[in-house]
Amino acid sequence: MPTISRARALAYAVTLLVLVAVAGRLALDREQAQPTEGTQSVAFELEDAPPRDLVVHVAGAVARPGLYRLPDGSRIDDAIAEAGGAKPRAALDLVNLAAPVADGQQVVVPLQGSSAAAGAADPSAGAPAGKVHLNSATLEQLDELPGVGPVTAQQILAYRDANGAFRSVDELDAVPGIGPATLEQLRPLVDL
Repeated sequence: MPTISRARALAYAVTLLVLVAVAGRLALDREQAQPTEGTQSVAFELEDAPPRDLVVHVAGAVARPGLYRLPDGSRIDDAIAEAGGAKPRAALDLVNLAAPVADGQQVVVPLQGSSAAAGAADPSAGAPAGKVHLNSATLEQLDELPGVGPVTAQQILAYRDANGAFRSVDELDAVPGIGPATLEQLRPLVDL
């Protein structure tokens, strides 16, 4: 068997290491150029969960009163549209169409000239004739509540815009300008 000198063995080892390094580099470049299947599947795993549905009761001056399922983030206007739209004599100016709906909420569209519409439009009436819906009330409707002036009514609307629909009447305590005494005064006059 022929013998190999130490210098020649060292040259063969260096050449072999260079070839392995070059081959490894080429393989790494190809892997980075082409996305792997694992990377693509990660993108699909990060998708958001489907939005939940809200159940809303639409009543009053609409074409088809009843219960409707709406996607989370819907507005009062969406609920009225789902119920077939407002009737010609509906008092839509008394309804905050931009207010977000909450699960289990009742949306009431009054008729023009009805006692509900007259009570809401008459500022001399003192406290509102019916309960004021916190999630759909207008600035004027909130201003009519005892202990709530225009500034506090605006604070309620700002809180609702920033935090979404009220989930409970107790949440009014978080609105600037409403303390425990005012909350107790409002509790029988408001709902969701």
